[in-house]
Amino acid sequence: THWKHGGIVGVFGYGGGIVGRYSDVPAQFPGVEHFHTVRIAQPSGLYYSTENLRALMDLWEKYGSGVNNMHGSTGDMIFLGTRTENLEPLFWDLTHDLKQDLGGSGSNLRTPACCLGESRCEWACYDASGSMQQPDPAYQDEIHRPAFPISQIKFPLPNDCLPYRRPTCR
Repeated sequence: THWKHGGIVGVFGYGGGIVGRYSDVPAQFPGVEHFHTVRIAQPSGLYYSTENLRALMDLWEKYGSGVNNMHGSTGDMIFLGTRTENLEPLFWDLTHDLKQDLGGSGSNLRTPACCLGESRCEWACYDASGSMQQPDPAYQDEIHRPAFPISQIKFPLPNDCLPYRRPTCR
């Protein structure tokens, strides 16, 4: 199918996390006339418990297509395909029941990310995951009220791992 820009699609008060998509030929493809993408902020170091993963998948089965991408280019878990009227209830359950947040998207601050640090790297010099958890809630708040002119914040180790060589500010 062909997609047209979704325009302003999202949840009240948030400037990111939802990528709006509508089919430009809805009569031909009625099942995907709305097919919005939802970005879910990842936990530090991308470590999920099985309980958390099960709850996320159950939530997505309830409000969306059930199809997901385990970490797109932003580092967020990507939920593919939901309708506009499902966005607010999905957001409510995500933030209130699962205590998780939407990820960043667009030109505002992207979701903070860190490497696996001392849990998997023998050269780790500090707790990268723990260091990200300290400021993360404050930055997450700023994702949804776009206040930062930068798009990425990363917490690499000082040995300059290859994936984190890109500059922090763009």
